[in-house]
Amino acid sequence: MGKNLVTNNENTSEVSTGFKCFHATSVNGGAMVIAAVLASYLSVYMTDTLLLPAATCSLIMFISTLWDAINDPIMGVLADNTHTKVGRYRPYFLVAPVLLTFFATMVWVDWGFTSNTAKALYILIMYIGYGMTVTMYTMPQMAILPAAVKKDHERNKIITIGAGSCAFAFTIGNTFTQNITGFFTGLGFSNGYIPFMLVCGLLAFISFWGLYKASKGQERYLSEPENHPLKGVGMVLKHKEVYPNIIAWVMASMGYGLMFSSSVYYMMYYYERPDLISTYMGVISIGALVSMVVAMPIVLKIFKTGQRALCFSQITTIALYIILFFFGKTNFVFLCVLTFIASVTGAMQNALVNILVNDTIDFIMYKEGKSANGLVSSIKGFAQKCGNTVTNSGILALLAVSGYVAGAIGQQPASAMLTLNFIKFGAPSITGLIVILCVVFGPIKKYKNEIEEMKAKMSESEDEIKKAM
Repeated sequence: MGKNLVTNNENTSEVSTGFKCFHATSVNGGAMVIAAVLASYLSVYMTDTLLLPAATCSLIMFISTLWDAINDPIMGVLADNTHTKVGRYRPYFLVAPVLLTFFATMVWVDWGFTSNTAKALYILIMYIGYGMTVTMYTMPQMAILPAAVKKDHERNKIITIGAGSCAFAFTIGNTFTQNITGFFTGLGFSNGYIPFMLVCGLLAFISFWGLYKASKGQERYLSEPENHPLKGVGMVLKHKEVYPNIIAWVMASMGYGLMFSSSVYYMMYYYERPDLISTYMGVISIGALVSMVVAMPIVLKIFKTGQRALCFSQITTIALYIILFFFGKTNFVFLCVLTFIASVTGAMQNALVNILVNDTIDFIMYKEGKSANGLVSSIKGFAQKCGNTVTNSGILALLAVSGYVAGAIGQQPASAMLTLNFIKFGAPSITGLIVILCVVFGPIKKYKNEIEEMKAKMSESEDEIKKAM
């Protein structure tokens, strides 16, 4: 009888289907389509449409994403210390889509500035606003999952649903952006990106407000947090066990970002076939979709843990990238086939590293006896955005140093061609290797049994409270 009780408890969901769906489609729905469009097309828009120098665009990306990373811990502590009648993390889901829609739309508005300084300053302000908005909703969205769910298998299922939604959103944002913006241009819009962002914003309203409603009463597994930003960060960072996870978050962000951000430049200038950009982006995006929806659940089932699955993902992807680095330009079909397989194996890293977030939250709870959901989520966000900073500004900086010439298809210097190939396949191989080392030698796994005991006691306490009510 006792065995049946354990089995039934394992199969009982801690949250509703609505919570799972809206949690998956909030950050990873309309908001992720916006993120995909900005990641893949904003740099090209700045250099090739606004005609800003690559070095200037690199500086814009560096300043905006670095500041975005710096304010993450502040937002994490703020979220942990928010006390309202509707909850700790839920209030942020109400204002998220409003600010997101505004900044994501305004960044594409061309006011006709003749000065490059004015153009750059305007893009910088709007992109900083967008980045701060993403910080404002991402921290609470990540933090509310371990606050509502303690079972690892259910957390992993919700993360997997979110990964599938993320992949689908990225497929739309990367593969069909030119088609969608072209459609709106055909309807009479001078800039198709603007109505596209408004549509994505509408989807964000539905998912974030849906999560707000579905998460009512779900913030259960929480204790009093550290209420000072520096003390809170110090509380986490004093444990050397968390550092491999932080490094893995940075590297995974870079590897995943390079998969998409480098592709437009690669096809346009290295492969010298701008007419094949949509096709190639489609191969990557569909590969990422298959990765999240089909491959990742299978890989998790085979390897049992997210850590092992992550190592498999990176080892396989590195092997494929090395082949593509040397032979990718040989044949377009060959390029697409291997790129597709590499996307299937590589894209899942973006979701699998979230398992390390939950592990770190549990570890800090075990060591300190305090909730640090928002704080750890913000440190992950900080690490991710550091990776984004290096990716976004690094691509442009490397191109500027290599002698890249905007618009010069078929006329790039040899140094720029080598740089383009390295950015596409060499750099993500290096980041993947570092991820493997961090996961293999990460020390938090030594505390697995103690952490499981702690979570079991927390679940028992929650059950006793429910019975008493």
